[in-house]
Amino acid sequence: MKDINETRHLSWDDWDELQRPAPETTDFDKVVDTALSRRGFLSGMFALGSGAAVFNLMGSTSAQAQAVSRFPFTPIPIQTDYDIHVPDGYSWQIVARWGDPLFSDAPEFDPATGGAPEHATRVFGENTDGMELFDVNGAQVIAVNHEYVNTDENLPQNADGAVLSADDVIKLQGLQGVTVMEVAQGADGWAVVKDSPYNRRITHNTEMRIAGPAAGHDMLKTEADPDGVLALGTFNNCGAGRTPWGTYLTCEENFNGYFGSTDAALELPDGFSRYGIGLEGRYAYEKFDPRFDISKNPNEPHRAGYVVEIDPSDASSTPVKRTALGRIKHENAAFALTAAGNPVIYMGDDERGEFMYKFVSSGVYVEGGDTEGLLDDGQLYVAKFETDGTGAWLPLDEATTGMDPAMVAIHTRMAASAAGGTTMDRPEWVAVSPVRAEAYCCLTNNSRRAADFTNKGGDPVVPVEGSPNPRAENRYGQIVRWYPAGGDHGAEKFTWDLYVMAGNPLLHDDAYGGSDNITAGNMFNSPDGMQIDQNGLVWIQTDGNDSNEDGFEGMGNNQMLVGDPVSGEIQRFMTGPKGSEVTGLTWSSDRKTAFVGIQHPGGMWPDGSGLPRSSVIAVTRDDGEMIG
Repeated sequence: MKDINETRHLSWDDWDELQRPAPETTDFDKVVDTALSRRGFLSGMFALGSGAAVFNLMGSTSAQAQAVSRFPFTPIPIQTDYDIHVPDGYSWQIVARWGDPLFSDAPEFDPATGGAPEHATRVFGENTDGMELFDVNGAQVIAVNHEYVNTDENLPQNADGAVLSADDVIKLQGLQGVTVMEVAQGADGWAVVKDSPYNRRITHNTEMRIAGPAAGHDMLKTEADPDGVLALGTFNNCGAGRTPWGTYLTCEENFNGYFGSTDAALELPDGFSRYGIGLEGRYAYEKFDPRFDISKNPNEPHRAGYVVEIDPSDASSTPVKRTALGRIKHENAAFALTAAGNPVIYMGDDERGEFMYKFVSSGVYVEGGDTEGLLDDGQLYVAKFETDGTGAWLPLDEATTGMDPAMVAIHTRMAASAAGGTTMDRPEWVAVSPVRAEAYCCLTNNSRRAADFTNKGGDPVVPVEGSPNPRAENRYGQIVRWYPAGGDHGAEKFTWDLYVMAGNPLLHDDAYGGSDNITAGNMFNSPDGMQIDQNGLVWIQTDGNDSNEDGFEGMGNNQMLVGDPVSGEIQRFMTGPKGSEVTGLTWSSDRKTAFVGIQHPGGMWPDGSGLPRSSVIAVTRDDGEMIG
């Protein structure tokens, strides 16, 4: 086993690979490979549904070139510096940085210490991710995730950022979770409204109610909670979502990294390996907080890995873990409604070889009506993709899984495998179009399936013999799109295509160059975050390789692009500081401001204080018009 001081500096993806090595190939690779090899099917695969003029992956189309651009900006080039860049006619500013006070009783940020443990829950947290803005009685209230910590920065007084004490753990626990904060626009731009009654920090120690089929199950009971209905904390909050009744859905992703064992000889309980729960946690919580020691509290990990519903309008409300939506490494939760008005939640499980899910509520949403049980009672499905461009949502019930509803909720990954879902390359953010009956999912990449990734020698890339992926080294990623049968998100059948395959046409003239809407001017890799605005434009955020070298030459820093599903056009709107992930996007109520997250920036961004600070920025148009 590697020393914890080594593993703590790995990316979450690489750390997970040490805990549970994933298969090099997935079912979806086989589906795509077979589909692309059927030349009679090729053109149809990329022109399904809604009458959109979309592209043929390996062919050419004039539709994109002839279309009138709907983008109200001039695309920008790549950047490799430690700053943010937006198009001419747009401006950006910082709204909140890690360590900025939310309340008057918290001091200003101290770069020498990264802040004191007792203040961690009173300031804006670390590593911002998914977010949503809510209009609460005229106030602009943002709920934003804090996915994880970087101990080198958060514990700068400790050599190598090592976690050395219970106080260190308390500080790290307080810097993660969720911030709810009111923001307002004044003469100097957007700022946090300090001491707003809506301001709140939700952390690894906040009390949560457990609801749905897993509530009260023996596997969720602990000595501290013998009834299995109250948990502490929400963990590794990645993507997000919102409901039409005004609540925030925060998604627990890599929760496994917080648990470990002080007993090195402990035999892991059933199911732990599938979720990547091992003997050593990422931040040594188990050494200082027995709640995270699986040798003492083996049921505690079963209480994490859910979608948590938060009411941003009431700072005294108790967050609720909605177990009916499954226990996976949730990326985000994208909301839709069936034709009959039943709430639908689409979700991706962000790990290689895992699945995409859909939850359909048994209840019907009525504006102003009771919504309490809408996310507790319903049917969870896993996606199955076929090579002919069709697919189905397979119900996860006793007939398909051999499990009762509680076990499906707790061991969702095993249930999806039993039902026969299609394994995928890291299904991350899902986005549902508000103007067309279609939805999208980012398949970020599969870094495990890689050989010689460069092509500078001029030799053609030869797929590995027997590889089920059209690109043997899937380091660029792709976005899959599907169309529910009859335009109804409640349907169990769908058709699908690939909206885009990222690539590098500077280096490759085959599939590694990407789909036809990838050019030398808009290249990117590892699509991750995604939102669709009120006009149906797809905003794509990346979290990939920003070396600008080898197979990634010409791609520059991580970025945010905008895609038009009608024309197929994709253009670069923003670039982040080197080293950062661009993640999380929401709009002000008047749609004149876009709030964007900058996670783990490199250098000393944004203020040269001595420590890099993840932040939320506001982007506006200089002419005061709407931005999305």
